Amino acid sequence: MNTFKGTKVLFIAISILLGTACSQLLDTTQNPREHISINQDWRFFKYESSTVADDLYYDVRPEVTNVNDSKAADTPATEAEKLRASEKVLKPYILPTTNAFIKDKSTHHIRPEGNPGMDFPFVQGTFDDNDWEKVTIPHDWAIKGPFQEGENAEVTGGMGRLPSNGVAWYRKKIDITNADENKSVFLDVDGIMSYAMVWLNGNLVGGWPYGYNSWRLDLTPYLNFEGDNQLAIRVDNPNHSARWYPGAGIYRNIWLTKTHKVHIAHWGTTVSTHNVSDDSATVDFSVSVDNDSETSAEIDVVTEIYALEDSVSVVALLPKETLTIASGKSKKISGRTTLKNPKLWGPPPTQTPHLYKAITTISNNGKVIDSYETSFGIRSLEFNPNQGVLVNGELVKIKGVNEHHDLGALGAAFNVRAAERKLEILKEMGCNAIRMAHNPPAQELLDLCDKMGFLVIDEVFDSWERKKTPHDFHLIFPDWYEADARAMVRRDKNHPSIIMWSYGNEVGEQYTDEEGADIGRKLVEIIKDEDPTRLTTSAMNWAKSDMPFPTVMDVISFNYQGEGIRQDPVFDTVTNRIKTKPQYGPFHEKFPDKVILSSETASAASSRGIYLFPVTDKTSAPMLNGNGKDDRISQVSAYELYAVDFGSSADKVFASLDKHPYSAGEFVWTGFDYLGEPTPYYDCRSSYNGIIDLAGFPKDRYYLYQARWRPDLPMVHILPHWNWPGRVGKVTPVHVFTSGDEVELFLNGTSLGKKKKGEFEYRLRWDDVLYQPGELKAISYKNGEVWAEETVKTTGVPAKLEVEVDRNTINSDGLDLAYITVRVLDEDGNFVANAENEIEFSVDGPGTLSATDNGNPCDMTEFPSPKRNAFSGMVLGIVKSKEGQPGTIKVKATSDGLELATIEIESN
Repeated sequence: MNTFKGTKVLFIAISILLGTACSQLLDTTQNPREHISINQDWRFFKYESSTVADDLYYDVRPEVTNVNDSKAADTPATEAEKLRASEKVLKPYILPTTNAFIKDKSTHHIRPEGNPGMDFPFVQGTFDDNDWEKVTIPHDWAIKGPFQEGENAEVTGGMGRLPSNGVAWYRKKIDITNADENKSVFLDVDGIMSYAMVWLNGNLVGGWPYGYNSWRLDLTPYLNFEGDNQLAIRVDNPNHSARWYPGAGIYRNIWLTKTHKVHIAHWGTTVSTHNVSDDSATVDFSVSVDNDSETSAEIDVVTEIYALEDSVSVVALLPKETLTIASGKSKKISGRTTLKNPKLWGPPPTQTPHLYKAITTISNNGKVIDSYETSFGIRSLEFNPNQGVLVNGELVKIKGVNEHHDLGALGAAFNVRAAERKLEILKEMGCNAIRMAHNPPAQELLDLCDKMGFLVIDEVFDSWERKKTPHDFHLIFPDWYEADARAMVRRDKNHPSIIMWSYGNEVGEQYTDEEGADIGRKLVEIIKDEDPTRLTTSAMNWAKSDMPFPTVMDVISFNYQGEGIRQDPVFDTVTNRIKTKPQYGPFHEKFPDKVILSSETASAASSRGIYLFPVTDKTSAPMLNGNGKDDRISQVSAYELYAVDFGSSADKVFASLDKHPYSAGEFVWTGFDYLGEPTPYYDCRSSYNGIIDLAGFPKDRYYLYQARWRPDLPMVHILPHWNWPGRVGKVTPVHVFTSGDEVELFLNGTSLGKKKKGEFEYRLRWDDVLYQPGELKAISYKNGEVWAEETVKTTGVPAKLEVEVDRNTINSDGLDLAYITVRVLDEDGNFVANAENEIEFSVDGPGTLSATDNGNPCDMTEFPSPKRNAFSGMVLGIVKSKEGQPGTIKVKATSDGLELATIEIESN
């Protein structure tokens, strides 16, 4: 869904929802607004060392002498270091970019005299950059690697052991002609990681330090209409700036927007709907218009509303408004209409995510001078403290996951298909909600959530004034928090998928009593000022019901506290870590009028297909060497019973939620494994917490969640695999996940008994099975009838490969992807779940191999490598189409001694 070709802003009422504003038009030939991708043909240069770069830096940063990135994730944040300002820094020239987001005009920043960097070679149009690397945006300079291994690595496990740190430059000549001389021209940036500063024709225009927000710069005063226009962007990505892999560079889309001098403002439309029912809905619509010309302007504004699936028929019309705007000023107008028999937006499977679009045109003397599209949805939203979230009057329990922004082997460089694939896999599991952890996402991801019907928590900060890592957001929070918070809400508030705003995650200010609550109160006021219709929250991993911190939020958000933190007896002697009894009850009693939500649950860990013995007899257990994890191989058991020490298994979380039915639901940590934060093995590259591994292959836990979240789907799943030649006669527990209520298990045709789920029981366990090679079979029953069956067999040795592609046809746009799964099979075609054969990909035709992966958190093979060992029998290859080259892409997978496999993909 390509609805973000422009900028947006809208209002909403909490009974509603809205979507995305953009400048995509039905007839672009009649629209003077141009929204042009400038992703192609950039030149890129990165200094070899971040300590030996230029002196055009944004601000001073503290020196880092000792960092322990493997400390527990819930270690309290600490106070910021006091730094001495420098006259050489460029911060005073960049801060005026915030003025459009600072409400108190008396505190607006005034740019100093001068033009820093004007003589620096890289900003000059005459500089020869032919030796620089040619890149296409979105671009993540670090994802190709190599991984940095060992204790003395510059970038360690927390940030994914990839070379994301450093200073780099991007240069591109932009297309400006004499026809643009009477236009306003803007640079629209979807995201740059990080501390971006922009020069045009040798002039410092502005910038934005926070890597996750979108922003705009006015290029008009610096344009040359008689020749080339040289754009130069400096990026400075500090080490020790994140607790996960941040990516690096211009990793989201970048645009050139050209408008009439009188035009709809940046993120300049606002939709709100109320009195929503099946019969009608009231739609309020406002438009902000800027006059950049030197004279006043009289204009007419008209807005037509269409159903998104029918772009021909107008379903509602806002009457024409005429207004006069003085030179250099802005003006907002509002209108109202009633939509009969609206198609409501709601989450599947019981509702449908219908969308509408409003097309606003402004005219002067009968001539259209601007046109702007806003997509939105119509829904009612209610938060009931005794039930949870109701969408269009229906109780929708949150079955959510947390997601970091990386796309696995593709890194942080955003790709629509890669994001769509992740959502498809999550949807198949039964997931209905995403928490954006812990930053505003790419706007196209929100488009996908609108289209597919996911509920979303949009989150802006992982830290405030207190630091978690030496170079994280705390360094710029005092200067930028208002601009960053407002920018998130202005850009995103029309998305029907977003149900609430989160202004913080596990911030250190939880511990600072009234002082921390005051900062939270300021952030809530800012967000409410931008969008008074949605509720706010901040995720807490340490809170008591009598503390001031939670009083300022509308929704109580727990990270792990619902089921309790470190309550296992093994932690009885631990005194320097958070220990919290289950908090659902105390908070529900203290805040009876507020919804309680688990913003992070579980933080269970596992390595796909790796089963370790012995197996705990507990429902949930902390990972210990020899009990849930194996330090020799740096892997965690896939029996899905083990968690980080502050977390819990899925089973324990389910029971806690079921015992507290007033909870709105959960967001699991995490949906997918992600780069960085490889707890408990920081010598590795990626996390173990995902329900799905980094390659997108489901772990066993996937089926445990599917059994709970899709109770009407007939399914049964057996673990472990049954290839254990060294365990003949030894106890090898067998566990079964099912959406049924009863299972009978057979080993080589002999029944091992039938078991039925008890209260607060979510798996069925046969913990005394003695291993014998052969066949395990599970027959699941529901209400006494056969519901589903699954068989697991002992296999022969690896003999051949099998390939499968997620889609047989892709677009030849140079962006679309085909995900190819390779499985190792025995001679009879059985999946060999413990195979480790090296597999090589080759691609012929109009496609290229972008990356490979296998989901092993400790595999340090560079992602672009065509060769990779299977991990638990599987390998992934990612193939990208070549732009403008349709045809047949042939992919071959080979391995020494094994029968090869091929597959064909059509690129259209």
